[in-house]
Amino acid sequence: MDEHANDARAVATHAAASHVHPSPHGGGAHAGHGVAHGGHADHARMVSDFRTRFWVALVLTLPILALSADLWDMLGLAAPLRFRGDRYVLFLFSSVVYFYGGWPFLRGFGDELRQRRPGMMTLIAVAISAAYFYSSAVTFGLPGMGFYWELATLIDIMLLGHWIEMKSVLGASGALEALVRLLPAQAHRLGPEGQSEDIPVGDIAPGDRILVKPGERVPTDGIIVAGETSLDESMLTGESKPVEKGDGAEAIGGSVNGAGAITLEVRKTGGQTYLSQVMDLVRRAQESRSRTQDLANRAAQWLTAIALGGGLATLFAWLALGRDFAFAMERAVTVMVIACPHALGLAVPLVVAVSTSMSASHGLLVRDRAAFERARKLDAVVFDKTGTLTEGRFGVADIVLLADLDEAAALRLAAALESQSEHPIAAGIVRAAKERGLAWPPADAFRNLTGRGAQATVEGRDVKVVSPGYLREHGIAARDARLDALAAAGKTTVFLVVDGSAVAAFGLADVVRAESKAAVARLKAMGMQCMMLTGDSRAVAQTVAAQLGLDDYFAEVLPEQKAEKIREVKARGLTVAMVGDGVNDAPALVESDLGVAIGAGTDVAIEAADIVLVSNDPRDVAAILGLSRKTYAKMIQNLLWATGYNSFAIPLAAGVGAAWGLLLTPAVGAVFMSASTVIVAINAKLLRP
Repeated sequence: MDEHANDARAVATHAAASHVHPSPHGGGAHAGHGVAHGGHADHARMVSDFRTRFWVALVLTLPILALSADLWDMLGLAAPLRFRGDRYVLFLFSSVVYFYGGWPFLRGFGDELRQRRPGMMTLIAVAISAAYFYSSAVTFGLPGMGFYWELATLIDIMLLGHWIEMKSVLGASGALEALVRLLPAQAHRLGPEGQSEDIPVGDIAPGDRILVKPGERVPTDGIIVAGETSLDESMLTGESKPVEKGDGAEAIGGSVNGAGAITLEVRKTGGQTYLSQVMDLVRRAQESRSRTQDLANRAAQWLTAIALGGGLATLFAWLALGRDFAFAMERAVTVMVIACPHALGLAVPLVVAVSTSMSASHGLLVRDRAAFERARKLDAVVFDKTGTLTEGRFGVADIVLLADLDEAAALRLAAALESQSEHPIAAGIVRAAKERGLAWPPADAFRNLTGRGAQATVEGRDVKVVSPGYLREHGIAARDARLDALAAAGKTTVFLVVDGSAVAAFGLADVVRAESKAAVARLKAMGMQCMMLTGDSRAVAQTVAAQLGLDDYFAEVLPEQKAEKIREVKARGLTVAMVGDGVNDAPALVESDLGVAIGAGTDVAIEAADIVLVSNDPRDVAAILGLSRKTYAKMIQNLLWATGYNSFAIPLAAGVGAAWGLLLTPAVGAVFMSASTVIVAINAKLLRP
């Protein structure tokens, strides 16, 4: 592996090592933006582990159910399997389910104990351990009824719930590795005699001269010492226009070269480069993410206290009232088992699974569930301009006629010339002609005017499309008040020159997406503030902001300042979503409360985001907000139901109604839990976009 890649991957490795790996129980660690490849692999192994344990436990549950005489007695049926010593076989099967299927929860219980933060793992471990050890005692002589079938089904449900949940959040961020992939693997180094040799990028040293051919990515930061070209830096800086550069200009590693070959003198390598600095910003932003516990875990903390406290109180209360130990222990175990309802293990995961599937079918890929849940509390949405609110390509916005010809004639002549060029401005003019249904004649003697435009012969006339600088250099007059308006709006202006006279001017601008205005209107109707970040000039930003009705905008923002701007907006007391698509957006996406990537953007932006908009439609940001609110409402409903029945089930299980003949047996408690699970499942399926 080359030196530069080693350096970059070292940053990615550090980020993975310093980030908290997801816990096996859906706790706070799930809330982070994700980790690099190492964390991703660990998470995938954990998902596989839960899946395997679930299927093994489920298969073993079948003979456990068949051997559970108490269950069949409750149903008024004869047990399918009855033979001498069947209780010991039941004990063996149940022991495998407890120790193998329940191991993730027992291990998680140990972790929570060490961290002094009891949660879902503690609650599950208490319930299954109470059921297992009490049932084992019954098997070997203690009077009472065993809980083996309850133990097995509880572990099955909990394994299923955690498997579903972890699958829904799999896909941790690989943003740092995606950044590394922006750089080419090799570079063309020039020798003393001008000969070229291909070397690994890691072998580049400051002072080397590197040839960058048309269409190639610049391998590292340097200064242009020969040649002129246009560099597409939009994926790095957010600047929508290709930047014309010549001798003495700086080239950024990762930018895409245009039509001209250039020679660079290398100035920076490894961790000093611009791209590595962006990687460092992403890493630091990831490490500084706050993490929140999910709702089920918070509910589990309360239920753990209730289960332990209620179970012990029940045991000692009945003993103090003179009842025998077997009765008191049965009441205590019943309380602890019922306090861990099956439904609680599925309350959140089922809603997550349904909402994740639903969002994917609508083109919204949820990468971080916790951040998605936080979307319901958003106050502001900050959009990147280039490639997000706009299409990231030039379009002809204005045509100013300077002579006696119409717009179609001017566009036809310009398209005839520009159809021979690959320049983005040329592509914009040709596209405008096609949209108007114009046909153009062939162009002869095409010649590129480096850094100034192009010229050719069209229908026997000398035709040029050139920059304002070319007009000044050649003393060609072009006066019109409308040209000042184009400049004030930040539009790129090129001139059509026919036989030495300027006959028309084209004002080109980044094309605003047709959906952007509707997106902003919907978000503002939902109470959101809408803002924009861009590296473009203040004039360009002001024009787009006015066109879309934005509440605020930040112009001329350097890439390293974007995350800082997000922090400024958050400092206003607002919960902020960032929507972007470029490498330069990645730190801001991670810094925001909700990072949303446009799907056609770079892998880096997608990997750094919490949610990806596959359809590239900014209106989907409003859909995210709506679905997040409905998803959260379903979670609350399920949690209230999953835990609410404890308010009467636990007291009845403890025996407070015994004086009136109301004593909740473990079997009846199991029926309540099963009904609760069914209701939670149905309610999750009722989620609608």
